[in-house]
Amino acid sequence: MSAVKDRIKNFVPAPIWRSAGKTWDALGRASMWPEANLHAWRRQSIEQIRLLKDSRKGQRCFIIGNGPSLRDTDLSQLRNEFTIGMNRIYLMFPDLGFKTSYYVCMNDLVIEQCAADIQKLDLPRFVSWRGRKWLNAEKGLFFLHTTYTGPKFGGSDITGRLWEGATVTYVALQTAFYLGFDEVILIGVDHNFTTQGKPNTTVVSQGDDPNHFSPAYFGKGFRWQLPDLETSEKGYSMAREAYSAAGRKIVDATVGGKLRVFPRVDYNTLFP
Repeated sequence: MSAVKDRIKNFVPAPIWRSAGKTWDALGRASMWPEANLHAWRRQSIEQIRLLKDSRKGQRCFIIGNGPSLRDTDLSQLRNEFTIGMNRIYLMFPDLGFKTSYYVCMNDLVIEQCAADIQKLDLPRFVSWRGRKWLNAEKGLFFLHTTYTGPKFGGSDITGRLWEGATVTYVALQTAFYLGFDEVILIGVDHNFTTQGKPNTTVVSQGDDPNHFSPAYFGKGFRWQLPDLETSEKGYSMAREAYSAAGRKIVDATVGGKLRVFPRVDYNTLFP
């Protein structure tokens, strides 16, 4: 299908192709609207999420990525901080001795393969509405209506549609904004992958995972998608502007991280 699409694209003028693509994407988003807004599980999530609006106003939080740099970060400093963990961060909980304050997961492959782990987590969880295929509705599990297309920053109201920006971290930033956090500090967002290939391509791990804090993160046999760093930077830039306009800020304290969208700070200077 992709090959056919590429051949057609070669014969269609670029402006027409872009316009047709936007129209197609808009129609796709419109088709999702009824179930994403009227389904009982989503209605329940929307009601619960509204109770969380600005509940952390004026506070700071750490959004914890899953990069190898976490191994060089003193995470014990976060025991009494608000934290947002993502995807398979729970693999680190036994060593940490504590759980993150919140959890976010958007990727279909991660949810499908880790549904049992996600379901039993005892903390507030924000997951993609698509995850209803593998997860059951329950208290503390909030379904977010997220899409791959339609770039926007939806942090003012995460009960509506959110753009994923090709990274769960962007959804975490929108969630943190909605919760009211005044300052967000990124750690473990290395923005650098050893495994290379076409963005968004699904691959199967052939051995230990070199791209995350644990070799078992996406270990042998795990299906995952190659990163789209360019698109994620677009999302990060939108988040930076939205936070700035609201008088809030995002800083990046990732040890040795490659991301350059946010101001860099030394992690060790953030604690008394």
